[in-house]
Amino acid sequence: MENTGATTKLKGSPLEKETSRRRTFGIISHPDAGKTTLTEKLLLFGGAIQTAGAVKSNKIKQGATSDFMEIERQRGISVATSVMGFEYEGVKINLLDTPGHQDFAEDTYRTLSAVDSVILVIDCAKGVEAQTEKLMQVCRMRNTPVIIFINKMDRDGQNPFDILDEIEEKLSIRVRPVTWPISMGKSFQGVYHLLNNHIYFFKPNKQKLEEEVTEIHSLDDNRLDDLIGEHADILREEAELIEGVYDPFDANTYLSGEVAPVFFGSALNNFGVKELLDTFIKIAPRPVARQTDIREVKPEENAFSGFVFKIHANLDPRHRDRIAFLRVCSGKFERNKNYLHVKQGKTFKFSNPTSFMANDKSVIDEAWPGDIVGLYDTGNFRIGETLTEGERVIYKGIPTFSPEIFKELVNTDPMKAKQLEKGIRQLTDEGVAQLFTQQPGNRRVIGTVGELQFEVIQFRLLHEYSASCRFDYLNFYKAVWVTSDNTRKLQEFIAQKYRNMVTDKYGNHVFLAESEWLLKRSMENFPELKFHFSWEVI
Repeated sequence: MENTGATTKLKGSPLEKETSRRRTFGIISHPDAGKTTLTEKLLLFGGAIQTAGAVKSNKIKQGATSDFMEIERQRGISVATSVMGFEYEGVKINLLDTPGHQDFAEDTYRTLSAVDSVILVIDCAKGVEAQTEKLMQVCRMRNTPVIIFINKMDRDGQNPFDILDEIEEKLSIRVRPVTWPISMGKSFQGVYHLLNNHIYFFKPNKQKLEEEVTEIHSLDDNRLDDLIGEHADILREEAELIEGVYDPFDANTYLSGEVAPVFFGSALNNFGVKELLDTFIKIAPRPVARQTDIREVKPEENAFSGFVFKIHANLDPRHRDRIAFLRVCSGKFERNKNYLHVKQGKTFKFSNPTSFMANDKSVIDEAWPGDIVGLYDTGNFRIGETLTEGERVIYKGIPTFSPEIFKELVNTDPMKAKQLEKGIRQLTDEGVAQLFTQQPGNRRVIGTVGELQFEVIQFRLLHEYSASCRFDYLNFYKAVWVTSDNTRKLQEFIAQKYRNMVTDKYGNHVFLAESEWLLKRSMENFPELKFHFSWEVI
């Protein structure tokens, strides 16, 4: 008898308790806003690491915990999502640090499908940047709860009110300050917590956690003038303005994705991070229900289910391991228990499921809704696929997008043909690029959304697979998947456009259009065909 998975556990059960103490979130930002630095400092406060390294432009003195790939260390940027779990004040926090670079936005998009909330980092000098807008569009589509951390307040930047106005205008979300800066740049004094009347004094400190905190009863407290001098009257005026302009803080409007609480600080100097973290664990959502192709699945349901949102080859290059990252959506995941791979209709069990602290892994016996589990994979999984205890449901919402840059993969060392073939298949499994094959001749075409991906692929092929290659540019505008119920018309289209037809890794027909005009013309000439600009695993 097929398991429906719909029965729920009684309140107060281990499943209920473990689910309620999970918080799974992603950190997003435009490149160089300080996202990876903030990630490290959150780990520092959570006791997951003992010292923090400073990340500065393109050089890293002590490698950031979440940037573990060699090319990331060389370039000083994040190009792969890192998964980190730690405990803080009795709460199990699952943190996903996403790539900031726009060329890897698709990896970030998939990561956002696996989290329940987001922390958005904004540079106080640069304000809302292009990549910030794109990432927030995804959050708005899903009504994902967002907390905003305005970073680098120890440097000169925009007026805080101007930044808040820009956020509301460009990101289409209302804001509500929770902490407020007392000056900025060289005269930055610290922040005032608008909800608990605490003043946190700023002292530059990149590695230690100590901070000076003073509680005042109100802004009318005479001690305020002694504590911050000339800044006291300015703070009083600005706080009064905040109370008049912004609605009172309401956690429910945050949870519904309508309002974003705002914090100010300096991640590099560990300042403002603890206030952010303390508020986060109080208001951030616990694991939420998720939609499948058949029904909504609630986290408290008995039966385990989850989906793969990321695949990473060679997480440890010494062992050539391939790991599928699975988000647990319902029930309890257990080591060495058989689970159904819904797409294949086969059962698998996992003897070494792992949890993560960046590139450090440890074997686990169980995991709960909200947790991210690493499954050693020999090629059975692709991004978006579902595991269950028996119910044949498929989680929705993890599409593959149409690439816009195309290059032919050319082997420059014929003696390493097998290594190149294995490497390009495993790396494109990760979703950073798409592999297409054109016949005759088994021509390999790589499609991406950004140039940097080619550099990353070439670097990793050489250093992880000992395979050398070059990429020759191809003049195509966009790749679209082509399907039709009319087999004759589909074959007619393929025959007519054979010079532009390729197949993806799963045998689907893909049309490489040379221009927007030619694509529109093809769509008009073949109304019986469906042209897809994204492809979701089903």
